[in-house]
Amino acid sequence: MNRPFRRSARRRSWPRLLPALALLLLLTSCSSTRRIADIDFAQLVRASQRLGFDIEYKDDHPLYVESASWIGTPYRYGGNDRHGVDCSGLSRHIYRVCYRTDIPRQSQQQYDDCDRHVRKRRLRPGDLVFFRQEGTRRIRRKVNHVGIYMKDGLFLHASSSRGVMVSRLDNPYWRKLWLRGGRYRK
Repeated sequence: MNRPFRRSARRRSWPRLLPALALLLLLTSCSSTRRIADIDFAQLVRASQRLGFDIEYKDDHPLYVESASWIGTPYRYGGNDRHGVDCSGLSRHIYRVCYRTDIPRQSQQQYDDCDRHVRKRRLRPGDLVFFRQEGTRRIRRKVNHVGIYMKDGLFLHASSSRGVMVSRLDNPYWRKLWLRGGRYRK
């Protein structure tokens, strides 16, 4: 006698759950569709071509789009606009635009003021990467160059000879000068 009663109670509870499940499915599908609709795919394709790597759905799109717009800008010591920019001016501008964070103007101060210093294998997109002068000892930690980590061992920086460009961290030149990464709260 108890068995048929339990079955009918289970059958009666499903009709109450179906509208809630349908509403949950509708809300989750609409929100993901809305996010995809907000993405400017043409802009991401242009950014991907300029940066030289694929940009995925989960990536930091504003960082990559803003970074791509600076590729090819000539180097100018003390510069901070599209007519010419140096490494610390570039990182400061990108942090201001992408993360609404004001960081110091000089690369040594950016290094000193980081919330957290990170090792190469723990870098995340948007982290700063710091390099020391050739010939200085690691103990002194004299920073003279900064870039912004992109992904997959690539970083954006303002090269004094080639302007704003993307380089590899595992390049022998940069590997030799590597100091540490830095992370600000974004």
